[in-house]
Amino acid sequence: MAEWTVDDVAARFSEAAETGRRLPPVRVQGYFNVWPAFARKEWETMSADEYEYRPLPPTPEAIARMMEAMRWVQWLEEEQRHLVWMRAKHYEWKDICRRIGCERTTAWRRWQKALQLVAQQLNAGTPSVSQG
Repeated sequence: MAEWTVDDVAARFSEAAETGRRLPPVRVQGYFNVWPAFARKEWETMSADEYEYRPLPPTPEAIARMMEAMRWVQWLEEEQRHLVWMRAKHYEWKDICRRIGCERTTAWRRWQKALQLVAQQLNAGTPSVSQG
């Protein structure tokens, strides 16, 4: 990418949040069902729980982009991190303002400043924070 803009950074954070949502749930290791699978009759399945919709798992490329965006937040202060991720997860400004303790315009300016800081770091050619 030639030049990072605030919109590009915001889109990458939104994509990272969506990718994180699509990851499979974490389960406790060691618990499993030993009962054999058996066919139910039609009247038995009527009261069964509805099928839970699960989105398709993310691609490895999407996970790599998510991990890259997660390294970017290390350039930000803690409050800026919360603001950027809440906005990436499409929280309403009302909820963000309540969390940060300011009004909407101030929260928007802080969000823009945080994204601008990340874009400047990326455009300056600053290497990503170490992966290990």
